[in-house]
Amino acid sequence: MKTILTFLFVFCVIVIIHELGHFIFAKRSGILVREFSVGMGPKLFSHQGKDGTTYTVRMIPMGGYVRMAGLGEEEVEIRPGQPISVELDKDNVVTRLNTSSKVQLTNSVPMEVIRYDLENELYVTGYLYGDIEQETRYSVNHDATIIEEDGTEVRIAPTDVQFQSAKLWQRALTNFAGPLFNFILTFVVFTIVLFMQGGVKQPDMSSVIGGVEKGGIAETAGIKPGDKIIEIGGEKIADFDAIGTELTAHKNEDVKVVLDRDGKEKEVTLKPKSKELEDGTKRVMIGITSGTTFTKLTFVEKLKSAAKQTLISATVIFVALKDLIMGFSLNKLGGPVMIFQVSSQVANEGMIMILNFMGMLSVNLGIMNLLPIPALDGGKLLLNLYEAIRRKPLSPESEGKITLVGFAFMMILMILVTWNDIMRFFFR
Repeated sequence: MKTILTFLFVFCVIVIIHELGHFIFAKRSGILVREFSVGMGPKLFSHQGKDGTTYTVRMIPMGGYVRMAGLGEEEVEIRPGQPISVELDKDNVVTRLNTSSKVQLTNSVPMEVIRYDLENELYVTGYLYGDIEQETRYSVNHDATIIEEDGTEVRIAPTDVQFQSAKLWQRALTNFAGPLFNFILTFVVFTIVLFMQGGVKQPDMSSVIGGVEKGGIAETAGIKPGDKIIEIGGEKIADFDAIGTELTAHKNEDVKVVLDRDGKEKEVTLKPKSKELEDGTKRVMIGITSGTTFTKLTFVEKLKSAAKQTLISATVIFVALKDLIMGFSLNKLGGPVMIFQVSSQVANEGMIMILNFMGMLSVNLGIMNLLPIPALDGGKLLLNLYEAIRRKPLSPESEGKITLVGFAFMMILMILVTWNDIMRFFFR
């Protein structure tokens, strides 16, 4: 249960913050956000705000989404021949359209739809009470709402409040805002961690032993955490790096190591051996790690350190992307299953580890979304750049096809990554 809650907390926060970025910038650009949803699947609760956005909570607690008018993600809302009911104002202008059998409007007029236009001319024509002799055309209010089949009530989407009607730079900023908010979240999370810790922990590069591997060469020889190595094979040791150098020089042979333990010298004998690492390289190791030092930071220093950690995290991801391109492997990618697996590891490590994990995952999501792949924010930004150079947007048909190809690619990749994660974590 702790793992599940950790996974949901981390995943939902980074996705919702990402969508919040799109939401805020869309609002600032005059784009109608028809729905801001927390969670996926069937609706549990909804509230329509005065800003025209319907805020919903849905059953499956997996992230969320924003529905911006005109992005081509809307299903056909009304079909010719469909029975609906409309609510009229005193001037007989439609203020609400109901397509749901789950909702009943008390002061509404039932009709069978013949034609409609909820984007430009704003009208609906139909047979009142299903009577073909009572064909009537009603004008539709610009800010009218439509009750969808699942009972969710959202604003209609006239052309002037659609995504495409915003200026190019506004659309580009709206596309970029999701990843931007992920970067901001990473900075905020790392800042919170630093305030919780009071400062930063850094590797202690002296020759003091911080940790000893259980059952390793060092523990077998009698070395303990806190010991300071002052001499190996007769050579003085100045820092932690020198330990590795001298151990390599005495690989596979008995060597005397002089320790400083609580101010007293102690001598042990051990035989350094090489060990193969995950990347295939070999390194002489005896099972010890360096210690850490703690540095208290001022308020400004904490902010600077959080910014530095954010930059370092981003750099690590770029290095990983380069490695992925140079030698593609599904094992270098991870999906929700891997996130769940890591969540199980950090869940027992406390809030600081959970927040650090969230920060790393957030900057990862931000950068991955900026990749120039159709259907991702980076692909949309690439289309914005194309429009800026060409001074003419791509046709909706062409953009739709490109987005569909990108979406199909992402879905196939996600299925492969998820299957690979399941096989890797549960069947090996």
